[in-house]
Order: sequence, then C-alpha cells, then structure tokens
Amino acid sequence: MAVMNFADRPRYLERVRNRKMAESQHAFVRGSTSLFYEWLDKHDEGLPQGPAIWICGDCHLGNLGALANLDGDVAIQIRDFDQTVIGNPAHDLVRLGLSLASAIRSSDLPGVTTARMLDNLLAGYVEARAVPSATGRSDDLKKLLKRAVRRRWHNLATERFEGSHGALPRNRRFWPLHRAERGQVLSFCHSLDMLALAPEAAQHGKASWKVLDAAFWIKGCSSLGHLRFAALLRGKHHRMALLDVKEATVATAPAAPQVPMPKNHAERVIAGAKAISPNLGDRMACGQLEGKPVFVRAISPQDMKLEINSLTGKQTQTIAHHLGAILGLSHRQQMTDAVWQSWTKDLRRSANAKADAPSWLWASVVDLLASHELAYLEHCRRFALAK
Repeated sequence: MAVMNFADRPRYLERVRNRKMAESQHAFVRGSTSLFYEWLDKHDEGLPQGPAIWICGDCHLGNLGALANLDGDVAIQIRDFDQTVIGNPAHDLVRLGLSLASAIRSSDLPGVTTARMLDNLLAGYVEARAVPSATGRSDDLKKLLKRAVRRRWHNLATERFEGSHGALPRNRRFWPLHRAERGQVLSFCHSLDMLALAPEAAQHGKASWKVLDAAFWIKGCSSLGHLRFAALLRGKHHRMALLDVKEATVATAPAAPQVPMPKNHAERVIAGAKAISPNLGDRMACGQLEGKPVFVRAISPQDMKLEINSLTGKQTQTIAHHLGAILGLSHRQQMTDAVWQSWTKDLRRSANAKADAPSWLWASVVDLLASHELAYLEHCRRFALAK
C-alpha cells in the first residue's frame, strides 16, 4: 500500500468507517451507537428503570470476548468501554438484544428465532449467579476459550503485524506517525508502568522494557476518526508487548442523574472497566496525548473478540442464554443480593405484565431493528453514490 499523506488521515478514516458499516446490517448496528441512543432518548420511559450501576453502554457481540487477567487466567467478559457510564442496566440488555437480532437477520433465520433468542437472553441474565459451567456454555464460546488459552505471543504477532519482531508494518492497518506525534507517543509509552499492564512484565520490571516502534492504528469502527496508536515494546529475554493507546471521548450513553463519575473521560473508561470486567480493567492505565485523554492496555495473546459470521437456530438460543448470564454477572457483582433480587423481579414482572402484549424487550428490539434497517439502507445508498 502507498503511504497516505498525514493530512489525508481524517478523510480516509471516514471512508473506512463508511465502508465497514455498509458491509451488513449487523456491522451497521455496531458502528451506529448514536442512532441507538437517539431512539433511546424517545423511548427510555418504556423500559424498566434499574439501579444506577456501571454499564457498558455499547454492549454488542463484537464487544464481548476472551480476556486474560494479570495472572493469566482467561474468562469471557465485556471488552470495550468507550461508552461506559453509571446508568440503567436495561440499556445494555436492549443493545445486546439488538445486536443478536441483527446477527439473526444477517443469517436469514425466521422471525420466531428472534423471539426465542430474546427470551433466552433475558432468562440467562436474571439467572446469573456465576459464570456458566463448561457444560452450560455454547459451542462457540467453548471454542473461543479453548483457542484463547492456547494462544502465545507468536500467534498475536502473526495475526496483528505479520510476525515482525522489531517494528510494526506500514499497511492499511498501521500508518506512519508525524514526527512530533511519534515523539509524544514514544514518550508516553516509555513512561508507563508495565507491571500494571501485562502479566509478562511482572517477571522483568519496568526499566527493562524498551519502546521499539509506534504507529497510528486503523482499528474498530465507531472509534475511527479519533486518536488510536499501537506501540511495540521489548523486554528482557526478548519478551514482547503490544500496547493499544486509544483516545477517550465523550460518552453518548445517558448517565443516571446526579450520580458522580470521573470527569476525565479516560478515568471514566477505566472505572467502568474495573467494575464490569476486572480482567481488563485491572490492567489499564490512562494519561494525555496531544492534549486529549487516552487510555491504554497491553494486548494479551489470550485477548480474543467473539466473532460470529452466521448463526443456526439452536446455536442462537444457547449463545443468547450464555451471553445474558455474562452480562447479568457483570451487573450483579455491583449490587447487593437484595438489590439484584428486586431488579430481576422487576424485569420478570415487566416481561409478563400482559400475556397478550409484547414484552418490553421484544417491543424495543423490533422497533430498533426497523429503524436501523431503514438507516442502513440509506447509508448504503449514500455510500454507493459517493464512490
């Protein structure tokens, strides 16, 4: 790939984002968080009002996956917190329900599959007492965990940057930095305490890590257009580390009124991650780059995103129940037993208020599916005409 001019970066990133969102309705849902919250602003009163806790704010399939903690143990948890706020836990349920329903639509499954999926999602959520046993996991999640536990640095290097050991490649995913920008990124990464970021660092200490290279990282969808950098580090005995440095922006997700949260957006992201997904939150740090708040994590080889290209009817029900339990556990661990029992009782009551009426979750997801499908088709039309 020819090296892009530094000034072309914003325009290029916008094209990449538009192209990704045009790939499928499910991809569009992932990249259109603001559209979801525009709908929520008009319909929030119709949802159950749960206790104010840290929520993901953008809980979709791509934002769940395998995460390693500082001891190297792996679990499936939520893995993205750009939109995290102290808010209504029902928002996460609706967002995850919409994501699963969009995946079902993309898999050309009948409508009854969506109805049963939402029942399983809610059932898994309210029954969440602990991480599901191996026998209760879906095959997709069992395979993801098995692959994650076995992964090592060479797997990550091959997947992320073509196996290079001394520098990041320059291609469509990694862009060269402006001289001043590169200096700031290298200085920022050099100042980090690696002991708090990566399990491998505990054996060698902070001073032994050297920053080898840094690049602008073309990654994600909704974050495109904001600062994002990759940095490659080497420690003693040729230990390597890959840092993901990301700009923290204003959350679109609505926060609960009169509830104190960190005013610094990077500190807010880390606080939410610690509360919801300790495997990730406990190995993150924050700072400033180019005058903007950023947060950073060392990517572990065991960190793997949940990727599902197509679904079957039976597979959908199992995975919905399991993901509901994971989301429920992330919420429950922030509540007392009494508050959790009261909250899940409200959810059951809301779901069964009238036998001949759709549940709040079904009504919300169906309405969102319709509005997002129209917006997706219009996005594709504009994208095609702009080429």
